[in-house]
Amino acid sequence: MKSYNYFCSTQIEVGMGKAKELPEMLKSLNIGSSILIVSDPGVVRTGLVSPIITALEASGYRVLLFDSIEQNPRDKNCLEGAKLFREFGADAVVAIGGGSAMDTGKAIALCGPNGGEPSDYADGRLLYSNIAPVICIPTTSGTGSEVTRSAVITEASTHRKMTLKHSLLRPALAILDPELTFSLPPSVTAATGIDALVHAIEGYTCKVTNPISQALGAQAMRTIVSALPIVFYDGKNEAARQDMLEGSLLAGLCFGSADVASVHCLAEALGGLYDTPHGVANAVFLPYVLRFNSMENKQLHATLARYMNFAKDSDSDEIAVGKLIQGIIELTESLNIPKLKDLEGVKKEDFPSIVRLAMQNNSTSSNVRLITETDYMQILEQAYFNRVDRNWDSGVENLN
Repeated sequence: MKSYNYFCSTQIEVGMGKAKELPEMLKSLNIGSSILIVSDPGVVRTGLVSPIITALEASGYRVLLFDSIEQNPRDKNCLEGAKLFREFGADAVVAIGGGSAMDTGKAIALCGPNGGEPSDYADGRLLYSNIAPVICIPTTSGTGSEVTRSAVITEASTHRKMTLKHSLLRPALAILDPELTFSLPPSVTAATGIDALVHAIEGYTCKVTNPISQALGAQAMRTIVSALPIVFYDGKNEAARQDMLEGSLLAGLCFGSADVASVHCLAEALGGLYDTPHGVANAVFLPYVLRFNSMENKQLHATLARYMNFAKDSDSDEIAVGKLIQGIIELTESLNIPKLKDLEGVKKEDFPSIVRLAMQNNSTSSNVRLITETDYMQILEQAYFNRVDRNWDSGVENLN
C-alpha cells in the first residue's frame, strides 16, 4: 500500500470583486502593516495594481511596489526584490499577476528575511525557515502558484530552471477574482490555460500522485477543457473566467502535493534557453509526451480522454488514447498555439542542451513511464517535425 500526505494551509477566497476586500482580509491575518507588492510591468500597465495599492494605503498600510520582473523570472529579479524587502522593512508580500509574479514573490519572501540566493535553497545549502507571509492574487488562470508549495526560478548564469519547494512557501491567502482576468489577451489566456491543463494531467498521472490529487485533477481537466475555448473567444465571460480560475486552482492543488513530469521538464528547459512562454512550451510537447507515456499504460490515459470528453465511455482504451492525442492537438490548434519549429530561437543543434536540462530536472523521475535521454531526443524530434514515431502509435497515424 502506498503512503502519501496532502496538506494545504492557504485560505482561498473566490468571487467577483474579491480583490477589493484585500485590506480587510489582511487585517484578519494580522501580518503587519508594511506590504511589498510584487507584480510585473505588463500587469501594472493594465491598471489592476493601482486600485489595490490605493485601497491598502487608505486602510493604513505602508506599501511599496516592486515590478522589475521578467518572463520566466531570474534569480537576479528575486535578489533585487529581497534587498528591497529588507530596506523597506516589509512584513509580507502581496503578489499580483501570473506565475512570474507569484513565484518571484515567494522567492522574495524566502530570501528577504533569510538572505542567500534561490540556488542556495534549491540545492539544499540553506534551510527553508522564517518565510514572510505571501498573499497571491492571480491575474491569469494557469500556474496554480497561488496554492502550491513551489516557485520556479531561472538561474541566469546556467539557464537552469530551479524549483524552490517547501510547505512554508504556500501562500497564506489566495484571492481569485475573475474581474482581474478580463483584460488577459487571447494568446496569454490560451497559453496559461494549457499550462493549467498540463498541471492536472501530470499531477494525475505522475508516479507520486495520490487519490486526493487525482480527484482534484479530474475535475480540473473537465473544467478547463470546457471553459478555455469560451474565454479564448470571449474574454469577459464572467462564468467561464471564474471556471478557469477554479480549474487552475484545482490543478495547482492537484500537482502541488504530487508533482509534474516530463512535459514540464522539456518545457522548463525550453523556457530556460529561449525564454519561451511556459504555457506555450508545455503545449508543444504535451501530445508527444502523452503518446510516449500512453504506450506503457493505455488504461490510465484512456481515463484522461474520458474526463476531458474526448472519448466516450463505450470506446475501447485503444480508441480513447487515440482520441486523447487528437483532442489535445485540435484544442491547441484552435487556440492558435504555435508548433515547436515555429518558436523563436529554437534550433535543432540545441536539442542536446534541451535534453540535458530536462534530464537534470527533478521531475523527470516522476514521469509515469521511465524516460531516458534517447526518449527525450525522440520526443523533441517528433515535436519539431509534427509527427509521431510509428513504434509509439496506437491509432493515430500522424500528429499534425
